[in-house]
Order: sequence, then C-alpha cells, then structure tokens
Amino acid sequence: MNEILAGALRAVVIFGAVMTLVPMLVLAERRIAAWIQNRVGPNRVGPQGLLQPLADIVKLAFKEEIIPAKADRVLYMLGPFLAFAPAMLAFAVIPVARDFQVADMNIGVLFVITVTSLGVYGISFGGWASNSKYSLLGGIRSSAQIISYEIAMGLALVSVLMTSGSVHLGKIVESQSDIFHWNVFRQPVAFLIFLAAAFAENNRLPFDLPECEAELVGGYHTEYSGMKFAVYFLAEYVAMIVMSSLIVTLFLGGWSPGFPLPEGALWTVISAGVFTLKALVVLFLYIWVRWTLPRFRYDQLMKLGWKGLVPLAMVNIVVTGLVTALWDAISGGPA
Repeated sequence: MNEILAGALRAVVIFGAVMTLVPMLVLAERRIAAWIQNRVGPNRVGPQGLLQPLADIVKLAFKEEIIPAKADRVLYMLGPFLAFAPAMLAFAVIPVARDFQVADMNIGVLFVITVTSLGVYGISFGGWASNSKYSLLGGIRSSAQIISYEIAMGLALVSVLMTSGSVHLGKIVESQSDIFHWNVFRQPVAFLIFLAAAFAENNRLPFDLPECEAELVGGYHTEYSGMKFAVYFLAEYVAMIVMSSLIVTLFLGGWSPGFPLPEGALWTVISAGVFTLKALVVLFLYIWVRWTLPRFRYDQLMKLGWKGLVPLAMVNIVVTGLVTALWDAISGGPA
C-alpha cells in the first residue's frame, strides 16, 4: 500500500509539473518568436505579458463549442483526449531525477516509444470524424508521417541500446554518468536522426504538414473550437516535453550533471533541476527551429525519411556493431 501511495504521489507531482510547464512554454514560444522576428510579442495581460497564457485559457474555456452537422460525434469528441492521454502516460517511466519516476519498468524505452506513437490515433480520428476534407488530409498526413519517421527513430534507438547495453531507462542514464560517455558524443549520428524524427513525430516545423495552414487551413483540428481545440493544443506541447525528456534521457545524460552525484535528498533535488534545465534547452531548440526553418513539401518530407534517415540509421547500426566488436576484441571487454 505504501508503494502504491508513493507511486500515486510521484504521478501527481510529475503531472502537476508538466501542466505547469505547458503554459510557461506557450508564453516562451510567443516571446522567443517575437525576439527572433524583432518584434515585441505579448505584453498587455499582466506584467510583461506574463498572464497571457491564463487569458488564452479563459478565452478558450468560454468559446462556443461547435460540432459539424455530419461529424461522427463519438470519435470527434474522443480525438483530442486520445491525442493527450498517450503523451501524458509516457512520463510514467521517464526518470526525471535520481530514483524518482512513477514506474520503474525494465522495458522503459519500448514503453515510451509505443505509447507516444499512439497519439496519432487521436489526430487521425479527429481528422476523419470532422467530415472535412482539410481535416481528413491532415489526419492522413499525420499517419503517414508517423509511420515513416517512427522507423527512423526506432533504428536510431537501436544504436543507443547497443552502446548502453540495456532497454532500462535508469540504466541508460547510469551508463552516461560521465559527461564524456553521454550518447550524444558516442552516437552523434543516432542523435541527429532521433532529433529529426522527434520533430516529425511532434508535427513541429519544418515537419508540421498535418496542420499546414497554407494548404490545409488548420489540418486535423480545423473543425475544432473551445476546450476540444485547447486539449489538442495541450497534447502537442505535452508531447514536445515528453520527447525532449526522452532525448535528455537517451543522449544527454538524463538527470546526471556529467559526474557521479553523492547520496542524499538534496542531491536528488539537484538532479531534478539538472534534468529540467537540459529539457528546457531541448525545448528552446524546438522553438528556435520552428521560427527559423521553412516547411518542407510533403514529397520532401517522405524522401528525407525513407531515402535519407532510414538508410543512414541502418548504416549507423552496422558501424556501431563493428566498432563494438573491434573494441571487445582489442580490450577483452565491452566498450
């Protein structure tokens, strides 16, 4: 019973932290966009515009809920929540601090990759159920995009698992306790492939083809308004936080600052701060890229995934295997 209560408490803490970070991230995106474009950004609501996210929430909460006349009402209502739930569930196995995670699973990597890929069902159901050609095309694009880049992401992940020797997220972090053993240095090609695939999975520029305002008005959420649109919006940012946390865990040493931490509760709190800081750096990269690079055409998106990232990831796996075998032969032990 104590273990169940402790797990529930950890879940509440992590859920609260994520839900607090989302509005801060929305404000940060708008301010960073303004900075990049040499303009002011939101500065009316609250001091320096700090209450703008609250104003957005209030606006969406009181906005009229519209359901298209010929929509599939059940799937239309479920779509936003099917997009949000998998993203939030993925946090259950990510170690956000030393010895601090909701569930300690031996197959944590497989769980996260599997759960995060389920979010496409919410987008596809919402796009199809809206009974709109723009929404339908957005849902189809999202499905094809996820299938294409999930393969590249999985292959990049194989190289990391070969280097770390485990699918347990905690052990992957422990294998990177020294900064020179971070997988971003040991597997730079896998890091770049995983990063590009993460952008595609989160439907972020330059891979935001499922919502592409220039072609599809708003894509899969064209027919959504009010709180249902807010949940889709929330799901996108939570998925960004999840993927940033996964990148930190797999490639940037997780909660480790780059050297072994002493024991003690204070150092556990410090490890949480280190993890958060690294995740914020990756999130800044998400925002920076969005307001810097142009959107790909759909054929370019598919060509990059199937003819670029997938073959490169396969070659990286072969090179990783050869280097590992050669190191074992020379040193008499694993790298």
